Amino acid sequence: MNKLSLLMPTWALIITILFSHIIDARPESSPSNVSGHVLAKEEEPVSQFSTMDAESPAGNPEVRVVHHHDLNKRILIALIVASTFLGGFLLFLSCFWIYRRRKLRDSNGKSQKKKEEAAKGLSLSSAMVGFSSSRMGSSRKGSVSIFDYHTLEAATNKFARSNVLIEGGSGIVYKALLDEKVLVAVKKVDVTTGPDAERKFNNEVKWLSKIWHQNIIKLLGYCIHDQTRFLVYELMQNGSLETQLHGPTQGSALTWHLRLKIAVDVARGLEYLHENCNPPVVHRDLQLSNILLDSNFSAKLSHFGIAVTFGIENKDSIEVSETSAYVAPEYILDGKLTDKSDVYAFGMVLFELLIGRKLVEYKTPDQNQSLVKRAMPQLTDRTRLPNVVDPVIKNTMDLKHLYQVAAVAVLCVQPEPSYRPLITDVLHSLIPLVPLELGGSLRVTEPISSVCSNPSDQ
Repeated sequence: MNKLSLLMPTWALIITILFSHIIDARPESSPSNVSGHVLAKEEEPVSQFSTMDAESPAGNPEVRVVHHHDLNKRILIALIVASTFLGGFLLFLSCFWIYRRRKLRDSNGKSQKKKEEAAKGLSLSSAMVGFSSSRMGSSRKGSVSIFDYHTLEAATNKFARSNVLIEGGSGIVYKALLDEKVLVAVKKVDVTTGPDAERKFNNEVKWLSKIWHQNIIKLLGYCIHDQTRFLVYELMQNGSLETQLHGPTQGSALTWHLRLKIAVDVARGLEYLHENCNPPVVHRDLQLSNILLDSNFSAKLSHFGIAVTFGIENKDSIEVSETSAYVAPEYILDGKLTDKSDVYAFGMVLFELLIGRKLVEYKTPDQNQSLVKRAMPQLTDRTRLPNVVDPVIKNTMDLKHLYQVAAVAVLCVQPEPSYRPLITDVLHSLIPLVPLELGGSLRVTEPISSVCSNPSDQ
């Protein structure tokens, strides 16, 4: 309100000047004598005065009479103008005051929101000691952190074998406890194992520091120590989909509805990459081992080491995943890479969820195509389809839903990319088959099996 108080004297000064001009403009009210001559026209206040007849008797002075009618009219107009000005000025002050109040309130609201968000992240931040924060991209809601090597060494008990979660070609993943409060997963990558290890590490950090979605793994930070690189992720308690489906439990924890929920989660993650990222991103390495499951069996995409923006067409730089059965044939043959390449891999994942068995790993494009051809008769024949379904889920679903999922899988693995649907269309086809309790739109009458049954650590 300091600015308002400065404006008040200005307003008062304007009103004072206005009234002073009105007073100065008033004619004298006393009569005056005229000695035998008439005032010039340009000096005669015709609107205010009138004279007596010029043929008055000699010796009698001519008297001018003051008329107040026009004077009152001028004063009235001045008062109206002044009132209008005053009303407009007061309206301006009121609008300005309201604007200032709203702006101040919004500013206080944002400040309070930031404080609340900072308070929510305090438990995680307090546990992450021994590292500094470093922003990796303006599009991410937050930041990835640079961890101190000794912090990770202590959190993993000096990278003990007992803390190993996964050991694969891309590195070893350890379970780590930060400051005895927060469980995370630490992936150890030796860049001396191959020329592409460093590039994949940098690519992983680049993409996951920009991407933020509920169905994409969260990268908490990284560490560079000599020839070793470390990636720190959120811990996914139920490990990978490959472990759940082909591990010791052989998919016993994955009910029909849970498998559809996982498929929908994966489709949502891919839809975000294809439709919401700018430029769009192709994951390029979608397979069961790169789909991780949290404690509620919610799926998240991981392993962005070879992810790229789609539109690449370079046969000399073709880079396939470890399991070529998931790779689209046009990419292997011609180096063509689009979002439909991920759709093909999704179809293979969906097919694997249905049959519950590993896809045979073929090494040549012809053999890879023959795998799809061999699957087509079972997927398209309704009488034979129930016979190839995983025994764990056999006879537990509505056959109409089974036929629909199989039809989606068939469309996704079409050899011609233009025949494959967009991942958005796939998602909209599967959501109605997933119960409301699991993130879909299906209303079921019988109770759903617990999503937390037989949990296992990552």
